[in-house]
Amino acid sequence: MSVPGAVWDQVVGQERQIEPLQAAAASRDAMTHAWLITGPPGSGRSYAARAFAAALQCDQGGCGVCHACTTAVSAAHADVRVVATQKVTIGIDEVRDLAALAQRAPSQGRWRVIIIEDADRMTERTSNVLLKAIEEPPARTVWVLCAPHAHDVAITIRSRCRIVSLRTPAPEVVAQLLVERDGVEADLALEAALAAQSHIGIARRLARDPQARARRDQVVALATEVRGVGDAVLAAADLVQVAEDDAAAATAERDAAERAQLLTVLGAGTGTIPPALRAQVRELEEEQKRRATRLKRDVFDRAVTDLMSFYRDVAAIQLGAQVRPLNLTHEGRARELATRTSLADTMRCLDALALARDRLAANVQPLLAMEAMILALRPRSS
Repeated sequence: MSVPGAVWDQVVGQERQIEPLQAAAASRDAMTHAWLITGPPGSGRSYAARAFAAALQCDQGGCGVCHACTTAVSAAHADVRVVATQKVTIGIDEVRDLAALAQRAPSQGRWRVIIIEDADRMTERTSNVLLKAIEEPPARTVWVLCAPHAHDVAITIRSRCRIVSLRTPAPEVVAQLLVERDGVEADLALEAALAAQSHIGIARRLARDPQARARRDQVVALATEVRGVGDAVLAAADLVQVAEDDAAAATAERDAAERAQLLTVLGAGTGTIPPALRAQVRELEEEQKRRATRLKRDVFDRAVTDLMSFYRDVAAIQLGAQVRPLNLTHEGRARELATRTSLADTMRCLDALALARDRLAANVQPLLAMEAMILALRPRSS
């Protein structure tokens, strides 16, 4: 039974799933040197990994309040390294550095814990570097990898890991977390949890940020407001611009800080960059561009996911299914569309959305992918 404030209490809706992690933290007999935590987006993979790290370092198995727990969860513990990439892929040099770190004994805590979030973003060469490090583990080093599915990680790596599979938590559980942790009003918390399809991070942002809710409403409105080719072209351009703006807003401050720090380290100050240092500055700029690319991809993917949730509501109404809608604030819009279109129309739109996700994953130009998707969503009379 967890104590009040225990780190495990924040891993919501996963009580049975995290039992192997809790057992390993409590007894070395249940411990292994490499773990793979899988689960759908928003299921809490990253937090489960950090909670595990805290429990390994804490004398009480993860009390949630001691110095070891608070620093491990926040990735500030000297013996807990968290790799959370904002780029499209995890670099091979970064994993080489981790492999070297893994050979060192912990300096303060009981274990050296290395967490790789988004382990599915490793290339084959990068995976091979990690494989060698996992095959030769020091006695007090623990690797914790996170990925949506076990098959997203190279078979040579996952075969050497113990797999912990998380599930999508119930919306009510996510809503309760928002109420208790963030002080969100109960109705808004449930609305956000449903709209986010139980993705904890997205639900929190929707519940706390009115602008985020407004942007989502704008995306969902595409399902019924686009009437012709001109509307589709304009809507696609707006969506691409929103993605550009979101990526710029999310990265501008960090990009500037990174550039200033690099120039300071290089001794270049704020003036003209000497020719000998320009290559290093260009390398940083390229890394920042890759990070922005991933952020834009995430915005597009979320927009498509939001639209799919709306058409799921429409299909449920057309089928007469007695299920709660995911989009409570758009229930009237979904019912109106369901009455003037057929189930075949709805399925056609869902297929178009799935195709858009495939095109974006294949690096099709976002504007073209969005134009084709939105054109396919134009309502047709039944």
